[in-house]
Amino acid sequence: MAHEREGTRERTVSGATAASRTPRIRLDQPRPPRRRMLPEWDPEAFGRLSERIARFLGTGRFIVWMTVVIIAWVLWNVFAPGELKFDEYPFIFLTLMLSLQASYAAPLILLAQNRQDDRDRVNLEQDRKQNERSIADTEYLTREIASLRIGLGEVATRDWMRSELQDLMKELEELGNGHREHGVFPADRSRGRDVDDR
Repeated sequence: MAHEREGTRERTVSGATAASRTPRIRLDQPRPPRRRMLPEWDPEAFGRLSERIARFLGTGRFIVWMTVVIIAWVLWNVFAPGELKFDEYPFIFLTLMLSLQASYAAPLILLAQNRQDDRDRVNLEQDRKQNERSIADTEYLTREIASLRIGLGEVATRDWMRSELQDLMKELEELGNGHREHGVFPADRSRGRDVDDR
């Protein structure tokens, strides 16, 4: 019996336990998010910032401020004392700064234009769907109005009824006058009978 216990002890020790097993990847659960080495940013916030910068770059205020800065830069580096100058006559540092500003401005403007194009595309799609709904509604109303006109064409109007009744009255009068002349109307006989009954 002791020997059996040792055998079972050996089996449990040598067998794989739940803690020592490598975890299996389950397909019915999402993977945990991985750690990223690169910084993360919100693309919408970056897009909104790029649109703000692009709007500012397209204003007259930006052109005025840029002109003021360039004029101040040139005047300072031409007329300042030699030890205070930081960019001598060919103004290479100014050229570098303007190139740097242009290299950042162009992609920001393109990003803002792409976002505007996406918004325009969504607006155009919504307008197209709205136009299709309006056309469908207009066609439906046109068919309804046409069916009402057809239905009203078959309805007897007051004027039509009056004219029909007047025609019937004329026909009855003509028939009545024709029968009286020939003595066919029973009114003449009834007078005679009334006389006989007295």
